[in-house]
Amino acid sequence: MSGNGLVLTRIEARGDAGNVAYVTVNNPESRNSLGIAGKKAIAEAFARLAEDEALRVAILTGAGEKSFIAGANLAEMKDLDAAGAEEEHTWTHRACNAIRKLPVPVIARVNGYCFGAGMELAASCDMRAGVTTAKFGMPEVRFGIPSGMEACLLPQLIGWGKARELVFTGDHIDAQEAYAIGFLEKLVTPVELDAAVEKWVASIVAAGPRAIRLQKKLVQDWERLPIAEAVQAGIRACVDARKTDEPRRLMQAFFDKKRKS
Repeated sequence: MSGNGLVLTRIEARGDAGNVAYVTVNNPESRNSLGIAGKKAIAEAFARLAEDEALRVAILTGAGEKSFIAGANLAEMKDLDAAGAEEEHTWTHRACNAIRKLPVPVIARVNGYCFGAGMELAASCDMRAGVTTAKFGMPEVRFGIPSGMEACLLPQLIGWGKARELVFTGDHIDAQEAYAIGFLEKLVTPVELDAAVEKWVASIVAAGPRAIRLQKKLVQDWERLPIAEAVQAGIRACVDARKTDEPRRLMQAFFDKKRKS
């Protein structure tokens, strides 16, 4: 386990399958709320993970059983001047962007409250599994500021109407609604959460390591490119995959297994 106390990182080596990283926001007494130091710690943790060539997947979660990340540190934000506000919100973006730039999938393990910056960080992950007791919301307008930074990811996940509802009202929604609108891909009881995350992890590490990294980049291309260009990016990615013997080996393994069954 490594980290500065605010954010802890644990690397689990899975032999030839590679490494799995667990990143935990460690401030449970304050519902894992994040000030500038915490946001810097997340950005730094994921920047370090990006250098691990054996990394296959990362999981982001919050310490304790009640909260994923319950937003920003309001006590720190309350008296910020313009320069301080720019620094604060820039670090929200940098933390989110470090997650999005990780060359392998990131899973949000949403174990409780997920508000404001916490919802932005979860939206920056590739997949989200949440517990039935979790709560979600974008309450910034109730504190005199708009929802900015990676809140811009919400419309593509939950639709423009629901995104507008959340950022204009500041209202909370429960986990069942978060699942129904598509913010969560999995909804489970607290005791089922680790097994649900592990099922995803097992599927990812069973895939081709290089194929997963190519797929992560291609998904990012899909976000920004028109359809015709995204198609061409897909062709290039599939051709690029043949630069190693990974496709041949995995296809041959499929046929060998089928032959034995």
